Amino acid sequence: MISKKQSLNLCKKFPRSPRATLGGYVIAGRTLDKCRAVIAGTEGEYHFDCPLDQLFLTFAGISAEDFKAFAATGADDAAVAEWIQANATEHTQEALVQWNNDLRYKRISEMPIELQVYLEGYIAEFIPSDKIVYMWFDVYDIEERRI
Repeated sequence: MISKKQSLNLCKKFPRSPRATLGGYVIAGRTLDKCRAVIAGTEGEYHFDCPLDQLFLTFAGISAEDFKAFAATGADDAAVAEWIQANATEHTQEALVQWNNDLRYKRISEMPIELQVYLEGYIAEFIPSDKIVYMWFDVYDIEERRI
């Protein structure tokens, strides 16, 4: 069972930055925060198993259902990190670092055109005009007041 300490109330706080790693993977910590909040019913506007989460889950070769089932056991971050490493598709350290860095430093112009179009409108609507988006993850970190 997830403790109140483990589960963020995403109606009041933000999940981790997608840049933060868990088990060696970017996005994983954020995915876990949203998953725990869904289990606790405190997800607010956030969604577990969204396209961002799917980037991590697909690369790791882990199903959203299996991830959620393990998170529901109440495992702490360290146990989830170990579980990810034990259950993920095996990648070389080089492949994992390259994947992490590709996402950490992905420019919007490098994304599929449909996402570029979506983000063009999203950034104009939700990101303050005095903030500059250099990388895709900046959108999350600016909106959630980390930068």
